[in-house]
Amino acid sequence: MSEIVPETQQPAAVWAERYTGALMNTFGPPQRVLVRGEGAWVWDADGGRYLDLLAGIAVNSLGHAHPTLVSAVSAQLGTLGHVSNFFATPTQVHLAERLLEVVSPGGAPAGSRVFLANSGTEAMEAAFKLARRHGEGTRPRVLALEGAFHGRTMGALALTHKAAYRDPFAPLPGGVEHLPFGDVDALAAAMDDDVAALVLEPLQGEAGVRPLPPGYLAAARELTSRHGALLVLDEVQTGMGRTGRWMAHHHDHVGGGVVPDLVVLAKGLAGGLPIGAVVALGEHAATLLGPGQHGSTFGGNPVASAAALATMHVIERDGLLTAVTERGRQLSGGVTATGHPLVAGVRGEGLLLAIMLTDPVAPQVAQAALAAGYIVNPVAPDAVRLAPPFILSHEQAAGFLADLPAVLDAVGGAA
Repeated sequence: MSEIVPETQQPAAVWAERYTGALMNTFGPPQRVLVRGEGAWVWDADGGRYLDLLAGIAVNSLGHAHPTLVSAVSAQLGTLGHVSNFFATPTQVHLAERLLEVVSPGGAPAGSRVFLANSGTEAMEAAFKLARRHGEGTRPRVLALEGAFHGRTMGALALTHKAAYRDPFAPLPGGVEHLPFGDVDALAAAMDDDVAALVLEPLQGEAGVRPLPPGYLAAARELTSRHGALLVLDEVQTGMGRTGRWMAHHHDHVGGGVVPDLVVLAKGLAGGLPIGAVVALGEHAATLLGPGQHGSTFGGNPVASAAALATMHVIERDGLLTAVTERGRQLSGGVTATGHPLVAGVRGEGLLLAIMLTDPVAPQVAQAALAAGYIVNPVAPDAVRLAPPFILSHEQAAGFLADLPAVLDAVGGAA
C-alpha cells in the first residue's frame, strides 16, 4: 500500500489531477480542493480561506466541525456504528419522534410515521412509491411543476422537470405531468380523481429559489383533498430551519396552515451526514408501504440519526431559527442596498436566497466571488444562490456585503 501523504503536503493541483484520474466526470473539474473547515470558513489545499455561503448546498446548517455535532457523532460511533434494519436503535426511534414533532408543531395526526433513508433523492423514491400504492392502479397520474427538481434517481428524475437531466435516461417511470409553475387555474384543470399525488417544493431551489405564490399551497391542499390525491411537499432543501421555520410551509404566507400528507427531508437534517426522511402525516399515508415493499440498508443508521438529533438540539438551544431570519434579512436588504446595476433584486426566505441579476452572468459572478474568498452558487444563468450556515455571524455577512460591489464590478468589467 502506498504511503498516505498529509493533505497539507500536496498542492491543490496535485489533488485535482488525482481527482480527474480516479473519479467519474459527473461534476466537472472541482473549483477548489478543500481540506479543512471551521464554523463558516473553509480552507483549500493551497491555504486559501473562503467564507462558505453555500454550506454544501444547504446541508451544513451548523457550519463545519461544530463541537456539539462532532461530539455526538464520535460518541455514537464509539458505541454503535451500524446495525441492519432487522433491529432498532434508540437514536433511530428518538429521531423519528422528533421529526414528527417539528414537522407538525401542533401535533402530528394520529397514526403518523417516518421512513428514514440516506438522501433526498432516495426519500423521494419512497414518496413516489407511496403515491403508487395510494393509486392502487386506478390513479395513474402524478403531478409536479415546471422547474421542479426532486432528484436524479429514476423515480425522482421522472418528477424533475429539466429536460437536460431527463432526456439521456428515457424512458422514465410514466404518468408524471408537469404543470405551469404557480398557476392555480392550471392545477385545477389538471386535477381529477385519477391523480395519485401532487408533488411540490414550497420554494424551487434549483430553479433559482422561486417561492410558490401566496395561496398556491392552500389551493393545492383543497384540490388534492377534494379529489383524494396525496399532497407531497419536497422540503429537502427548504426544511429543517433553512427558511427560519422548521418547515418552509410553516410560514403563513407560504403554507397558509396546510397539513400535507407527505413531507420529504434531507440536506440540513443531520448537519452534513448523509440522511433523508419521509414523514407521513396521518395513518393512511403512513401505512401504504408494508414489510418488504421498501427498504434502505443505511436508513436510520445510528450515527446519522445521532447527528440529526444533535443538529436539531443546537438549532433549538442556540436560537438559530431566529438567527436564520435575522441573517436572511441582513443579506437580502444589504444586497438590495448596493444599488448595483447588475442586481435586479433578491428572492427567497431566511437563508435560502437568490441574488437576481440583470444579465445572465451568474457563473462569472460566482467565479469572481470565489476569487474574493466567498463560496456562492450560480443556480441559474441570472441567479446566484446563497445558502450559508445558520451560524453565519452579522460581521461575516457584513463583510460579504461590503465586498459584493467589487465582485460585481469585476464581472461588469469583464463583460
